[in-house]
Amino acid sequence: MGPARSRSRTPRGVRAAQYTALAGYLAFLAFPFLWLLSTAFKPARELGSLHPTWIPEDPTLGNFRQAFAEQPLAQAALNSLVAAVCAAVLAVALATPTAFVLARRRGRLATAATGWVVISQAFPFVLVIIPLFLVLKNLHLVNSLPGLILVYVVWSLPFALWMLVGYVRAVPPELEEAAAMDGAGRLRTLVSVVAPLLAPGIVATALFAFITAWNEFFFALVLLKTPEKQTLPVVLTHFLGAEGAADLGPLAAAAFLATLPSLVVFAVIQKRITGGMLAGAVKS
Repeated sequence: MGPARSRSRTPRGVRAAQYTALAGYLAFLAFPFLWLLSTAFKPARELGSLHPTWIPEDPTLGNFRQAFAEQPLAQAALNSLVAAVCAAVLAVALATPTAFVLARRRGRLATAATGWVVISQAFPFVLVIIPLFLVLKNLHLVNSLPGLILVYVVWSLPFALWMLVGYVRAVPPELEEAAAMDGAGRLRTLVSVVAPLLAPGIVATALFAFITAWNEFFFALVLLKTPEKQTLPVVLTHFLGAEGAADLGPLAAAAFLATLPSLVVFAVIQKRITGGMLAGAVKS
């Protein structure tokens, strides 16, 4: 047993290399955020220095005050929040029952539908923006948040559906058969049996849809023209001058604030994402 155990253990050198690679990857991900945070608190004198430092020598909140004074960041953040939350809720509400049908019905039609879902994600934004704009114009939804929310739902729905299909297939069909023997119909089975077991998948899908809508720029830039209706990523471009010169301090402060909601949402619900999928599956 002793030699077998020693052979099954990961060598210390390999484990150290894994931890080193992980630390390097985390540093690679954290570097832009930490530099953005440092820049947001630097005064103009330090921003123009030839020898930049990580920690501001004279930290200031002036960049944040200037950012809010120059651009309607609060209204833009509210617009982004409304669009992202509505898109996430609607995408999950539409994808959950559809994913249940695709996962439980095996056949050419379900396979073709799943394949189309994956292929549709390869379409570039530029390919669909003109017909999309014409459709929304006919529906009188151009330059409106409802129109933008509709676009976000349609754009995130295929990937949300693809994600949830995998989660539904992981739920044992025997649980649905037991519910059917107890007299539950399809809708009751989906709501009372399958949906609670899909909670981690639903939360992960909603998080994906939220972050996608919160960070989206191209559709919002094309469809929203009125300044008070624009979302936060579009308003951030207003800190760039006519010749491409950036007002670096306020831009960094506004960009830092724009990244916080995604981080907060992920930090709050990350335990739910990694939670056990079949928790509570045993009937009492």
